[in-house]
Amino acid sequence: MSAHIGKFAMTLGALLVSGQLFAHSHGHQMTEAEQKAANGVFADKDVKDRKLSDWDGTWQSVYPFLLDGSLDPVFKQKAAKDKSKTFDQVKAYYRTGYATDVDSIGIENNVMEFHKGREVSSCHYDYSGYKILTYASGKKGVRYLFECKDASSSAPKFVQFSDHIIGPKASSHFHIFMGNTSHEALLKEMDNWPTYYPNEMYKDQVVDEMLHH
Repeated sequence: MSAHIGKFAMTLGALLVSGQLFAHSHGHQMTEAEQKAANGVFADKDVKDRKLSDWDGTWQSVYPFLLDGSLDPVFKQKAAKDKSKTFDQVKAYYRTGYATDVDSIGIENNVMEFHKGREVSSCHYDYSGYKILTYASGKKGVRYLFECKDASSSAPKFVQFSDHIIGPKASSHFHIFMGNTSHEALLKEMDNWPTYYPNEMYKDQVVDEMLHH
């Protein structure tokens, strides 16, 4: 699969250079309904099933960018907007949220490949439906659930995607929840949401995207 991922990454890289890849879902390209959904306001009836192919590609964790200080401008901006939190409090919140040892994820043909340093695990994932969550703030979110049924695989048995999108559409970045207990247990996780952006984006591009997110 690595060969396929590499070829796919080259294709994505070519698209990135030509400026065709990122019509970001959070930018001016969104419809009013999509913008409201991204902000947690939508009717349950508007939520649609999605295929794993919506997350196809090679993705990098943003956790290293937090650790090396590159995301500090993003946290400063958030602290300036929300006067109830200091910069240090905002950064601590995201440090917990972004924390992961999965450096990168490759997704293609319903197979997910997880990279932890030199260790690689993979599995074919089956769709388990979606779950609509209502947060303490009153806003809502949708998690799309997938399961690895291969008992011999060391990849996470359960994964859930959250990307502020509620229907079929290619993702521009995502939060992922990974575990081996059950989907029910994973749905209770609210503090740790490892976040991934396209592997082809440079660090400053990720920062720029977050600042205008």
